[in-house]
Amino acid sequence: MEELIKTATLELAQLIEGMAAVIICLASLRAFVQFVRDSASKLTGHVPRMRIRLDLGKSLALALELLLGADILKTAIAPSWNDIGQLAAIAALRTALNYFLERELRNSESRPES
Repeated sequence: MEELIKTATLELAQLIEGMAAVIICLASLRAFVQFVRDSASKLTGHVPRMRIRLDLGKSLALALELLLGADILKTAIAPSWNDIGQLAAIAALRTALNYFLERELRNSESRPES
């Protein structure tokens, strides 16, 4: 029974990692398409890069949260001290990245479009 729970937890973590990868791919593709479309049309005379960056940043922040959740799931099943240390380092890095990304998003939303 315990082995079944471990397997299911690892598979769930892999599914969540896959979801994060899909979010990153789709958001990157959407940002690229928006950039190309806006650059080609030039209806406004400039490309609204800030809006594209904000949309991409929000998607990346979500993907980082999902990846952190997947790491926690993987470590939750019979962790060693090494696993706990690695999770702490990963969590610290991803949390710091997410913090600065969220801060940049808040600052960017309050600035005029450029």
